[in-house]
Amino acid sequence: MCLKAEAQEIRRHLVLTKPYSLEDEKDSEHTASNVISRILSLLKNVRPGSDLTNFQLPPQLNLPKSQLQCYGEMIYSFGGHDLLGECSRRDLPIERLKSVVAWNISKLRPVLFGYAPYNPVLGETHHVSNGHINVLIEQVSHHPPVSALQATHEKENIDVTWIQHFIPKFRGAYMELEVKGKRVMKLQSRKESYDMNQPRLIIRLLPLPRVDWAGKMKIKCPETDLEAELHLVSDSFIERFRGNNNRSVKGKISESSSGIKLYDIFGHWDRIVSAKNLKTGELEVIYNANESISGLKPPTVKNLKKVMESESAVVWSEVSEGILNKDWERARGAKKVVEEKRRMSLKQREVSGESWVPKHFSVVKNGKDWDCTPLHPTVPRAPLVITDAQEAIMN
Repeated sequence: MCLKAEAQEIRRHLVLTKPYSLEDEKDSEHTASNVISRILSLLKNVRPGSDLTNFQLPPQLNLPKSQLQCYGEMIYSFGGHDLLGECSRRDLPIERLKSVVAWNISKLRPVLFGYAPYNPVLGETHHVSNGHINVLIEQVSHHPPVSALQATHEKENIDVTWIQHFIPKFRGAYMELEVKGKRVMKLQSRKESYDMNQPRLIIRLLPLPRVDWAGKMKIKCPETDLEAELHLVSDSFIERFRGNNNRSVKGKISESSSGIKLYDIFGHWDRIVSAKNLKTGELEVIYNANESISGLKPPTVKNLKKVMESESAVVWSEVSEGILNKDWERARGAKKVVEEKRRMSLKQREVSGESWVPKHFSVVKNGKDWDCTPLHPTVPRAPLVITDAQEAIMN
């Protein structure tokens, strides 16, 4: 295939979009009031007594990417500073834990109110490399929706596993998305493991619409007897009325066995987070959002032949192109095609009596919890790349 034809093939079958970052939030025209007016205009067309079981927002209110891509971007999309690698590069255990805290805070990304990515289809995957970091995600369940992630830092010998299982709960004036599933980071060179939970996503409707992270995040390392607890503080009515952006973080680092507090942690997850040494009084910045989630770049195709058919950018390419071009009929039609393929696959499995088996993870359901174990010890280099490993060494 000639280069021109190959370029056309890439454009036809792959749509790779820029990760949402702090600059986009500041410059975005998608204000909550505009989104609310769109939703209200849509609801006017819903007749009383209509069956809303399968009601979904139209393409106008979708981000041009899958939820699976959004999960991946939390790991592989970062500014000029490799926070994941820093977790192992630090010499002292307390310094490594502070780096793990900073890495966890960097996973808290701004969310657009009213705008949603596509719900992943069963078996959908997303495989991307950035520098020395390789990330692979697979949608291992559709009902309920569960995603499993594995990431490898080749240079620092770090492995990350991450399960995402959203459970929505309606609380009157707001909706709470509880995120089940644990994160585990293993620093293989240090023989240390860090167990981490995930915060909740709060979608507020009154008095002012907004989306924020809230709740407690706990990080514990049994090998070093150290742990951290972070509290994402929900903003107050007065602050929201003033239009202030709280997004504040308060927490501590302690010894697990004695409970002795070593550091106070405070700041804002979308700005600056600092740590204060309670013994010396020394204050240091451990996280700067502008360095971590600004200037983010989309992946590019490094090897078209190795892109999996289940890749998110392939599965949703026609829908994404329709939305990016504001061709809503094309987007809506392409979305129906994706959903019809999923339904046909389900019917074929039912007729043959086969059950679907994930290709990259071993999945076990224990009550309401899900355990997903990677089938391979590390994630290989991906055909979709942001910065390759050689460029990362040179920079």
